Amino acid sequence: MIGLSTAAEVRAAEVRAAEDVLLARTREGALMRRAATGLATVCLRRLGRAHGVRVTVLVGGGNNGGDALFAGAHLAARGARVTAVLLDPGRAHPAGLAALRRAGGRVTGPEGPDGLDRADLVLDGIVGIGGRGGLRPAAAALAERAATGPGLTVAVDVPSGVDADTGAVEGAAFPVLHTVTFGAVKPGLVVGDGRGYAGTVHLVDIGLGPHLAPPRAHQLTDADVAAHLQPPEPGDDKYSRGVVGVVAGSATYPGAAVLCTGAALRTRAGLVRYAGTAGDGVRAAWPEAIVTDGRPADAGRVQAWVAGPGMGTDDDARSVLAEVLATDLPVVVDADALTMAAREPALVRGRDAPTVLTPHDREFERFGVPVDADRVGSARRLAAELGAVVLLKGDATVVAAPDGTAYVNATGTSELATAGTGDVLAGILGALLATGTPAAETAAAAAHLHGRTGQLAAERGPLIAGDLVRRLPETVGRVREPGTGGLRDSEA
Repeated sequence: MIGLSTAAEVRAAEVRAAEDVLLARTREGALMRRAATGLATVCLRRLGRAHGVRVTVLVGGGNNGGDALFAGAHLAARGARVTAVLLDPGRAHPAGLAALRRAGGRVTGPEGPDGLDRADLVLDGIVGIGGRGGLRPAAAALAERAATGPGLTVAVDVPSGVDADTGAVEGAAFPVLHTVTFGAVKPGLVVGDGRGYAGTVHLVDIGLGPHLAPPRAHQLTDADVAAHLQPPEPGDDKYSRGVVGVVAGSATYPGAAVLCTGAALRTRAGLVRYAGTAGDGVRAAWPEAIVTDGRPADAGRVQAWVAGPGMGTDDDARSVLAEVLATDLPVVVDADALTMAAREPALVRGRDAPTVLTPHDREFERFGVPVDADRVGSARRLAAELGAVVLLKGDATVVAAPDGTAYVNATGTSELATAGTGDVLAGILGALLATGTPAAETAAAAAHLHGRTGQLAAERGPLIAGDLVRRLPETVGRVREPGTGGLRDSEA
């Protein structure tokens, strides 16, 4: 599991780590040199060589610029032709600047950086994790030239113009191909607009681990999700594997019932019981399911419910939803059930059993809580207000628990933006929730598995929701494979 640490948490850890470095009588600036060495190492691995490589380092003030300058010095010492462009010469890191000059690097001001359009590598050391708002005009112009040029673009810690905590981009920012981040992955690299600016994220260990506060936000790996997908053991039966009940579909939307039920079955639930008005379609598609043409109470014993996809929002549907939420079982509240819960939050608020809401942005805002640039914060606020787990769908789906614990999903594809894929996610989540695992991490695991399946299905071209159901068993097998757990390149 990858911890996501805010800028404040990283700064506090840096202070504690620096104190340890001084107590150990290690030379001053050790953390910066570790970061710069890791940054240079990542760049060299991507370039394949150093000698003769043309490097432009865009340098702002403070420690971020220092990291970039020391990395430039490292590359220059290996034979690269390095030019540092100082956007604010009076604030350039003195020791980093001296190191670059000793190594043979050139230094210029922002007025005329030659070679930027021909650089093989451009390092973005303009603004660090403390930056807020968009880039100033001079920096924005350089970033645009670099981004449209032929060189490999690499951000130092965080792309300039991207909020390290939220991923918000308020104005001009530097879209890069790679980001080398130090000590811990920052939330803004994996959520919001920042995810699209950061490219591939590489984590460099600079020794902050023992000094970091326990993270409140996380990202699951394949290995974490595999723990939720263990194969049956010799003593298992269909009841011990999890029994999920599905209330979905209607005469108008029978496909929602078919997709949700199929996803639950394909996620290896021990048993799926369907209760609703689309029973004929479910029977035809999935003879493995037990179908009841009545109310949820008539379906038999289950261990978790999924309610909402395509069920409608009339009085009958409201009555069925209230019946499900009145149980002491975990419930996934999706689609039409979200609309009804937004009208009557009391249906959800105060339940003793786990409840997972799965809104996209428009459904989320029906609860009267806007989705702002801080998507993790938005999800946390609604989760705390309702006492429920909130799975906020999006390019990077966010899961938040009432206690503030959060997860940001790292899988998925834009091809998932098609009808019915949410019904599939609800079925996956119901199947996993029926095994009795904690709701927030289970919701994050479901989003991860759903996204992985979308990636797999999209390899063959545009996908439809049914493709996800068909490919789920293959995805489960791949997630279980040893060695597939890393979502981030980790560089020493």
